[in-house]
Amino acid sequence: MSEDQSRTRESYDEIAATYTERMFTELAGKPLDRHLLNRFAEDVRDHGLVADLGCGPGHMARYLHEQGVRMLGIDLSPRMIDWARKRSPDIEFRVGDMRALDLPDDALAGIVAFYSLIHIGEKEMGPTLRELRRVLAPGGLLLVAFHIGEETVHRDELWGHAVSLDFRFLQPARMAASLGEAGFHVLESVERESYPDVEYPSRRSYVLSRRS
Repeated sequence: MSEDQSRTRESYDEIAATYTERMFTELAGKPLDRHLLNRFAEDVRDHGLVADLGCGPGHMARYLHEQGVRMLGIDLSPRMIDWARKRSPDIEFRVGDMRALDLPDDALAGIVAFYSLIHIGEKEMGPTLRELRRVLAPGGLLLVAFHIGEETVHRDELWGHAVSLDFRFLQPARMAASLGEAGFHVLESVERESYPDVEYPSRRSYVLSRRS
Protein backbone atom coordinates (compact mmCIF):
# COMPACT_ATOMS: atom_id res chain seq x y z
CA MET A 1 0.00 0.00 0.00
CA SER A 2 1.35 3.42 -0.96
CA GLU A 3 1.93 6.19 1.55
CA ASP A 4 -1.04 8.09 0.08
CA GLN A 5 -3.33 5.10 0.50
CA SER A 6 -2.11 4.53 4.06
CA ARG A 7 -2.88 8.16 4.92
CA THR A 8 -6.31 7.84 3.33
CA ARG A 9 -7.09 4.66 5.29
CA GLU A 10 -5.90 6.15 8.59
CA SER A 11 -7.84 9.37 8.00
CA TYR A 12 -11.10 7.54 7.30
CA ASP A 13 -10.51 5.32 10.32
CA GLU A 14 -10.19 8.50 12.38
CA ILE A 15 -13.46 10.04 11.16
CA ALA A 16 -15.47 6.83 10.76
CA ALA A 17 -17.88 7.38 13.66
CA THR A 18 -18.52 11.04 12.80
CA TYR A 19 -18.81 10.26 9.09
CA THR A 20 -21.43 7.60 9.82
CA GLU A 21 -23.43 9.96 12.02
CA ARG A 22 -23.36 12.79 9.48
CA MET A 23 -23.58 10.92 6.17
CA PHE A 24 -25.55 7.70 6.61
CA THR A 25 -28.86 9.39 5.70
CA GLU A 26 -27.44 11.79 3.09
CA LEU A 27 -29.35 10.22 0.18
CA ALA A 28 -32.58 11.58 1.66
CA GLY A 29 -31.45 15.03 0.51
CA LYS A 30 -30.13 13.97 -2.91
CA PRO A 31 -33.02 13.25 -5.31
CA LEU A 32 -30.90 12.90 -8.46
CA ASP A 33 -28.62 10.39 -6.76
CA ARG A 34 -31.64 8.33 -5.72
CA HIS A 35 -33.05 8.50 -9.25
CA LEU A 36 -29.80 7.31 -10.82
CA LEU A 37 -29.39 4.55 -8.24
CA ASN A 38 -32.98 3.41 -8.83
CA ARG A 39 -32.32 3.13 -12.58
CA PHE A 40 -29.05 1.32 -11.92
CA ALA A 41 -30.88 -1.10 -9.61
CA GLU A 42 -33.46 -1.87 -12.30
CA ASP A 43 -30.68 -2.86 -14.69
CA VAL A 44 -28.63 -5.05 -12.33
CA ARG A 45 -31.34 -6.52 -10.11
CA ASP A 46 -31.45 -10.33 -10.41
CA HIS A 47 -28.27 -10.41 -12.52
CA GLY A 48 -25.84 -11.15 -9.71
CA LEU A 49 -23.65 -9.53 -7.11
CA VAL A 50 -23.00 -5.76 -7.14
CA ALA A 51 -20.10 -4.09 -5.31
CA ASP A 52 -20.10 -0.67 -3.68
CA LEU A 53 -16.43 0.36 -3.82
CA GLY A 54 -15.37 2.89 -1.21
CA CYS A 55 -18.59 2.04 0.59
CA GLY A 56 -17.86 3.96 3.81
CA PRO A 57 -20.51 3.10 6.41
CA GLY A 58 -22.56 1.31 3.77
CA HIS A 59 -25.40 3.74 3.14
CA MET A 60 -25.21 3.37 -0.66
CA ALA A 61 -25.10 -0.42 -0.36
CA ARG A 62 -28.03 -0.22 2.07
CA TYR A 63 -30.08 1.83 -0.40
CA LEU A 64 -29.43 -0.54 -3.31
CA HIS A 65 -30.09 -3.55 -1.07
CA GLU A 66 -33.50 -2.06 -0.30
CA GLN A 67 -34.12 -1.90 -4.08
CA GLY A 68 -33.60 -5.66 -4.29
CA VAL A 69 -29.93 -5.70 -5.36
CA ARG A 70 -27.54 -8.28 -3.87
CA MET A 71 -24.75 -6.12 -2.48
CA LEU A 72 -21.14 -6.36 -1.34
CA GLY A 73 -19.48 -3.32 0.27
CA ILE A 74 -15.71 -2.82 0.09
CA ASP A 75 -13.72 -0.05 1.75
CA LEU A 76 -10.09 0.68 2.53
CA SER A 77 -10.92 1.68 6.13
CA PRO A 78 -11.45 -1.13 8.68
CA ARG A 79 -13.38 1.19 10.99
CA MET A 80 -15.72 2.22 8.19
CA ILE A 81 -16.37 -1.46 7.56
CA ASP A 82 -17.06 -1.97 11.28
CA TRP A 83 -19.72 0.75 11.13
CA ALA A 84 -21.18 -0.64 7.91
CA ARG A 85 -21.57 -4.07 9.51
CA LYS A 86 -23.25 -2.54 12.57
CA ARG A 87 -25.71 -0.53 10.48
CA SER A 88 -26.45 -3.27 7.92
CA PRO A 89 -25.69 -6.73 9.35
CA ASP A 90 -27.65 -8.35 6.50
CA ILE A 91 -25.14 -7.12 3.87
CA GLU A 92 -21.62 -8.44 3.36
CA PHE A 93 -18.85 -5.89 3.92
CA ARG A 94 -15.11 -6.42 3.70
CA VAL A 95 -11.90 -4.40 3.86
CA GLY A 96 -10.26 -4.07 0.47
CA ASP A 97 -8.48 -1.88 -2.04
CA MET A 98 -10.26 -1.05 -5.29
CA ARG A 99 -6.89 -1.00 -7.07
CA ALA A 100 -6.42 -4.74 -6.35
CA LEU A 101 -9.71 -6.45 -5.57
CA ASP A 102 -9.90 -9.86 -3.93
CA LEU A 103 -12.49 -11.04 -6.44
CA PRO A 104 -12.28 -13.44 -9.38
CA ASP A 105 -12.64 -12.33 -12.98
CA ASP A 106 -16.22 -11.61 -14.13
CA ALA A 107 -17.55 -11.84 -10.57
CA LEU A 108 -19.87 -8.83 -10.53
CA ALA A 109 -23.01 -7.73 -12.34
CA GLY A 110 -22.33 -4.10 -11.41
CA ILE A 111 -20.17 -1.65 -9.50
CA VAL A 112 -20.99 1.70 -7.91
CA ALA A 113 -18.08 3.96 -6.99
CA PHE A 114 -19.36 7.23 -5.54
CA TYR A 115 -16.57 9.68 -4.61
CA SER A 116 -13.97 6.90 -4.23
CA LEU A 117 -12.05 7.41 -7.47
CA ILE A 118 -11.29 10.92 -6.20
CA HIS A 119 -8.67 9.32 -3.95
CA ILE A 120 -6.92 7.60 -6.87
CA GLY A 121 -3.86 9.34 -8.31
CA GLU A 122 -3.73 10.26 -12.00
CA LYS A 123 -1.13 7.59 -12.82
CA GLU A 124 -3.18 4.94 -11.01
CA MET A 125 -6.51 5.78 -12.65
CA GLY A 126 -6.03 3.65 -15.78
CA PRO A 127 -4.86 0.51 -13.91
CA THR A 128 -7.66 0.96 -11.36
CA LEU A 129 -10.35 1.19 -14.03
CA ARG A 130 -8.92 -1.89 -15.74
CA GLU A 131 -9.14 -3.70 -12.40
CA LEU A 132 -12.83 -2.75 -12.15
CA ARG A 133 -13.35 -4.07 -15.66
CA ARG A 134 -11.62 -7.34 -14.72
CA VAL A 135 -14.10 -8.13 -11.95
CA LEU A 136 -17.17 -7.11 -13.96
CA ALA A 137 -18.96 -9.74 -15.98
CA PRO A 138 -19.34 -9.02 -19.72
CA GLY A 139 -22.02 -6.36 -20.07
CA GLY A 140 -21.72 -5.39 -16.40
CA LEU A 141 -22.46 -1.81 -15.38
CA LEU A 142 -20.23 0.73 -13.65
CA LEU A 143 -21.70 3.91 -12.12
CA VAL A 144 -19.20 6.46 -10.84
CA ALA A 145 -19.67 9.86 -9.21
CA PHE A 146 -17.07 12.57 -8.63
CA HIS A 147 -16.48 16.29 -8.11
CA ILE A 148 -15.93 18.26 -11.33
CA GLY A 149 -12.81 20.38 -11.64
CA GLU A 150 -9.06 20.45 -12.06
CA GLU A 151 -8.00 21.08 -8.47
CA THR A 152 -6.98 18.85 -5.58
CA VAL A 153 -8.45 19.87 -2.22
CA HIS A 154 -6.28 18.87 0.72
CA ARG A 155 -7.70 18.67 4.24
CA ASP A 156 -5.70 18.41 7.46
CA GLU A 157 -8.86 18.69 9.57
CA LEU A 158 -12.38 17.44 9.04
CA TRP A 159 -15.25 17.69 11.51
CA GLY A 160 -12.82 18.32 14.34
CA HIS A 161 -10.57 15.36 13.50
CA ALA A 162 -6.95 15.49 12.33
CA VAL A 163 -6.73 13.92 8.86
CA SER A 164 -4.56 14.00 5.75
CA LEU A 165 -6.88 13.65 2.77
CA ASP A 166 -6.58 14.69 -0.87
CA PHE A 167 -9.82 15.06 -2.82
CA ARG A 168 -8.97 15.07 -6.53
CA PHE A 169 -11.53 16.78 -8.73
CA LEU A 170 -11.98 15.27 -12.19
CA GLN A 171 -13.21 16.29 -15.64
CA PRO A 172 -16.12 14.30 -17.16
CA ALA A 173 -14.58 14.25 -20.64
CA ARG A 174 -11.29 12.91 -19.30
CA MET A 175 -13.12 10.32 -17.18
CA ALA A 176 -15.08 9.18 -20.23
CA ALA A 177 -11.83 8.86 -22.19
CA SER A 178 -10.18 6.92 -19.37
CA LEU A 179 -13.15 4.56 -19.19
CA GLY A 180 -12.97 3.98 -22.93
CA GLU A 181 -9.26 3.24 -22.73
CA ALA A 182 -9.94 0.74 -19.92
CA GLY A 183 -12.52 -1.20 -21.95
CA PHE A 184 -15.81 0.45 -21.03
CA HIS A 185 -18.52 1.94 -23.25
CA VAL A 186 -19.97 5.12 -21.76
CA LEU A 187 -23.77 5.08 -21.83
CA GLU A 188 -24.65 8.30 -20.06
CA SER A 189 -23.08 11.28 -18.31
CA VAL A 190 -25.06 13.59 -16.03
CA GLU A 191 -24.00 16.73 -14.17
CA ARG A 192 -25.62 18.75 -11.40
CA GLU A 193 -24.89 21.59 -9.02
CA SER A 194 -24.45 20.84 -5.33
CA TYR A 195 -27.43 20.60 -3.00
CA PRO A 196 -27.21 23.54 -0.54
CA ASP A 197 -26.75 22.61 3.12
CA VAL A 198 -26.43 18.93 2.17
CA GLU A 199 -22.93 18.53 0.75
CA TYR A 200 -19.67 20.19 -0.22
CA PRO A 201 -20.35 23.04 -2.72
CA SER A 202 -18.97 21.50 -5.92
CA ARG A 203 -20.47 20.58 -9.26
CA ARG A 204 -20.98 16.81 -9.54
CA SER A 205 -20.74 14.30 -12.38
CA TYR A 206 -22.23 10.81 -12.72
CA VAL A 207 -21.02 8.53 -15.49
CA LEU A 208 -22.69 5.22 -16.32
CA SER A 209 -20.72 2.78 -18.47
CA ARG A 210 -20.87 -0.83 -19.53
CA ARG A 211 -18.03 -3.31 -19.82
CA SER A 212 -17.43 -3.61 -23.55
